[in-house]
Amino acid sequence: MKSEETITTRDEVETAEAARRLARLFTPGTFAALIGDLGAGKTFFVRAVAETLGARGVSSPTFAIVNEYQGDWRIYHLDYYRVESADELYDVGVEEYFADPEAICFVEWADKFPETLPARRVEIELEPNEAGGRTIRVRRYE
Repeated sequence: MKSEETITTRDEVETAEAARRLARLFTPGTFAALIGDLGAGKTFFVRAVAETLGARGVSSPTFAIVNEYQGDWRIYHLDYYRVESADELYDVGVEEYFADPEAICFVEWADKFPETLPARRVEIELEPNEAGGRTIRVRRYE
């Protein structure tokens, strides 16, 4: 692990602001693993980052497994929540999404199948806090 940073927000507005500030981390070729319980704000975070990068219409890919958006760059948004096995992910072609040097890739529930994740990645862990905001842990692996 190269670095770790923790951000604490007090509400949804501050959480969105934090996501927009963190958008600088995401350039083509970046893989982001999102970790957090149901309702932790993973899709909210991806939406705020993607909108900062010019993409619109971001929604949860829970049923589709993968959504694609176009902003400043192509963005792939995957969700492992309903996936039963890593084989199912390989059948969908996750390696091709992850290897696209012209795109940014976000994966929600990434910790469900860690064996599928690239070694070089940004991990974003979201946890609701008592204030109504989030504790956001950002870990960069090189």
